[in-house]
Amino acid sequence: MSEPDFDFDGQVREAVPELEEIEDDDLRERVVEAWTLGLARGGWRDVEDIPYAWNIHEVTNVEHVRGVTRIALESAREQREFHGADPDIDTIVAACLLHDVGKCYEYPAFVDDELLADPDPNYVSEEIPHSISGYALAHEVSCPLAVQRAIPHFLGEVPTRTLEAELVKSANSASSNAITQATMGITLQEWVEEYSQTS
Repeated sequence: MSEPDFDFDGQVREAVPELEEIEDDDLRERVVEAWTLGLARGGWRDVEDIPYAWNIHEVTNVEHVRGVTRIALESAREQREFHGADPDIDTIVAACLLHDVGKCYEYPAFVDDELLADPDPNYVSEEIPHSISGYALAHEVSCPLAVQRAIPHFLGEVPTRTLEAELVKSANSASSNAITQATMGITLQEWVEEYSQTS
């Protein structure tokens, strides 16, 4: 498979300004690398073309990922200032930004063909939940274990649930509830019961 000639690195940096919240330069580059790999292998032309959900195309995956990150950052601030906890911000932001990168592999079958270039069948499949393929991408680019363990956010595969991992999970639910309510008039739980492909 020849890699499409799209500037995925530039697309990701422009679409996701929250990358700048990651203080560690190396970690920031690993997050961008995971996205560029996912986009290229998924056959995407533009990071903004990936939908939030297979059946919710009014909201992009980028909008959701940014929302999760913003919610998590606010929650981490409250955890620190109000409760005296010490959540690791770099871990939180990186995990939030990567928690749905696996949709690069899971969602090509759910969009119009003109949004895609050349999906790689070795990676693209709606049979693998995006939290698993997102974890695999983070692992492949050598993100720290603390980031990796926060990505499988809804399947319960990771036995050690850290403060940061729980924060990613709750921020994801908060953003997802807002999106399903705004677009379909239902809660996330109602969406899962009716439409989830992994429950």
